[in-house]
Amino acid sequence: MERGNANDRDLSRVESQLRKGVLEYCVLALMRDEPRYGVELVQSLEASGTLAASQGTVYPLLSRLRRADLVTTTWRESTSGPPRRYYQLTDTGLAALADFARIWPAFRDAVDGFLTPQPPPLIERERHSP
Repeated sequence: MERGNANDRDLSRVESQLRKGVLEYCVLALMRDEPRYGVELVQSLEASGTLAASQGTVYPLLSRLRRADLVTTTWRESTSGPPRRYYQLTDTGLAALADFARIWPAFRDAVDGFLTPQPPPLIERERHSP
């Protein structure tokens, strides 16, 4: 087995775990301004590159969001095919998104703080100087 392949799998696993943690809120954010239908959500996520998710991931997520009363659904006629199910945020969904938006910057900053190399404390630098 080549070492590069193992690293690629590890990176893919990490990316997958990060995506799972934020995908729900990204989907809610996509519905913040207007109702959206499933394929439209998948396409928006795909356009982001990093958050690309298949229909097999998004539709079960939308079902969970509906059961949790974070979204409601309505059927609308389509000019290019069968009727489409549109998903719209409920007040509960909007509140969940607002909570996430409040928490996210501190969470992101904390992670960035751990990932960004910091210079050693001044005491450590003085101890090691000639």
